[in-house]
Amino acid sequence: MADTNQTVIKAAELLRLFLTHHQLSLPQAVKLSGQPKTSVHRMLSSLEETGFLRRTDDGVYELGFVFLQFGHAVADRLDIRQLSLPVMQKLVRECGEAANLIVRDGNEAIYVEKVDTTEPIRVYTAIGRRAPLYAGACPRVLLTFMPDDEREAYLREATLEPIADNTCTDVEQLRERIAIDRANGYTVSHSELYNYTSAVGAPIFDYSGKVVAGLSIVGPENRYRDDQLPFFIEKTVAAAKEISCRLGWHGAQKGDMC
Repeated sequence: MADTNQTVIKAAELLRLFLTHHQLSLPQAVKLSGQPKTSVHRMLSSLEETGFLRRTDDGVYELGFVFLQFGHAVADRLDIRQLSLPVMQKLVRECGEAANLIVRDGNEAIYVEKVDTTEPIRVYTAIGRRAPLYAGACPRVLLTFMPDDEREAYLREATLEPIADNTCTDVEQLRERIAIDRANGYTVSHSELYNYTSAVGAPIFDYSGKVVAGLSIVGPENRYRDDQLPFFIEKTVAAAKEISCRLGWHGAQKGDMC
C-alpha cells in the first residue's frame, strides 16, 4: 500500500458516494467523505473537468456521461462464457456432475457452454442446443427470475407441450412452481426435458441485477436423491453467485454481497 497514490484513492472514494447518492452538494460530499472541504472541492472540480462528474444548474454534482462510455466498454468486453468456464470446471470437480451455461434467445434457452463430467454414465448436452423456457431446471431459471411483466407475457402466449414425463403443461401449476423457486433462489427438475435425468439450476445476474444466464448441473435421476440434493443446490447456487459477482452484481436481491 506504500506505493499507492492517496489522491487517486480519495478521489475514487468520493466517486463511490455517487453509487448510492444521485446528487451531492459540496457540503454533503464533505460530510459523507470525512475529508477536508478544500480537498473535496479540489477533487470535485478536477472530476468535473475530466467529465467524471457534472455540475447541475443548481450547483450539485452528479455522475458524468463519461461513465456511460466506460459502462458500455466494459459490458461489450465481458464474455460470460470466458468468465464462467473456470467456475463451471470447479463446480464439476466438486459435484461430479456435468455443468451447463445457458442464455435466453427470445422464448427459448440456448446452451452456450458446458463442462462434462468424467462419470461413465452422464447426460450429454450439446452447445447450441435449444430448449423452451418452461422445461428443465436451467431453462426455467431464466423464466423464474426474469421481470414479472416479461414472464407474464410469456406465460400468456406460451404453449406448454409435454417433452418428458414430468414436463409441466399447466400454466397455473407452472406459476406456483415459479413462485416457490423465486423464494428458494434456485430450480430443480426431474424428467422435464429428458426422462430419467435431473438438474439443479441457479440464476446469474449482471451488475444491474438482471438475470442474464442460468447455470446448472445435470445427471442421471438416481444420483439426485433427497439426501444429495442439498449439497448440489448449495454448490450450484454458490457458483452462480460467483459468476454474478464477476459480472459486477452486488447481491441486492438476496442481501448477499460479493
